[in-house]
Amino acid sequence: MTALLAWFLSNPTILGMGAAVIAALSYGFQQRLAGAKAERNKQAQAETESRDIKDQVQNDVGALPAGAARKELGTWSKG
Repeated sequence: MTALLAWFLSNPTILGMGAAVIAALSYGFQQRLAGAKAERNKQAQAETESRDIKDQVQNDVGALPAGAARKELGTWSKG
């Protein structure tokens, strides 16, 4: 068993193939993490944009007099 292990560790071809496999797995894992980070950033950007629109609508509604606000909101209700 020790002789087999020594042969694997001293054979440059086996070590090279092992290093290539480890490098490929590491690169794939790194790319997966980068993709997840990009998706989180994309979702955060979309949430920020929707929050800005929500704030803008609330400011517009708050600027209207009460009667005009009821009339405008009545056109949006489905009642």
